[in-house]
Amino acid sequence: MSVYESILRRRSIRTYLDKPLEYEKLKILLNAARWAPSARNLQPWHLIIVLDGKLKERLVNACRRQRFVGEASAIIVGLADMELSPKWAVVDTTIALEHVVLAACDLGLGTCWIGAFDEEAVKSLLNIPRRFKVVALLTVGYPAEKPSARSRRPISQIYSINCYGSSFKPIK
Repeated sequence: MSVYESILRRRSIRTYLDKPLEYEKLKILLNAARWAPSARNLQPWHLIIVLDGKLKERLVNACRRQRFVGEASAIIVGLADMELSPKWAVVDTTIALEHVVLAACDLGLGTCWIGAFDEEAVKSLLNIPRRFKVVALLTVGYPAEKPSARSRRPISQIYSINCYGSSFKPIK
């Protein structure tokens, strides 16, 4: 599958099969993150892979009681090292996490970005040092659903050429 096909096929998955994530697939996801670009190639991210069922259940509460968080095969917690790269760590970590999302789609796995969480609770549960900011959590697993694509704004509404609001011929 091409990267573009992965972009078009990716969906937020909130229902997962009860199936463990194979080590080889997890390794591919981590390598996808490793190859993400970053400012000055600092790679200011650290990923925590949560596989333990009891720990996943405790993360459900930290994620505003979103039950599906505990049902995924794995939860990937993306941390930005704010000491290593104060200005760009969050952006760079987000790019690395999106690399994971697209690689997961290519492997037939589903993911969902989790942005609704109590950062202090997550940090406490996972013993995360102060210098890190929890950017997002990703649920990862085998999808038990095939959601339809949600609507998107037309291309003509999402860009300008040369400066904001410039008149242009819409790309069709």
